[in-house]
Amino acid sequence: MELKVEIYVDKEEIGTNEFVQNVMGRAVAGAVSALRGVKEDWDEIELRVKRR
Repeated sequence: MELKVEIYVDKEEIGTNEFVQNVMGRAVAGAVSALRGVKEDWDEIELRVKRR
């Protein structure tokens, strides 16, 4: 599975290399895919983290 990961901090894109994209992409994809109700053939996952 090939994954493309884009990281933005305060709307500014942060560059990533292939290793970071693979590690982060597979970690997020694995966690989200394990959730009930997520289709196996998903196309895109969007994750937002906000500091309070």
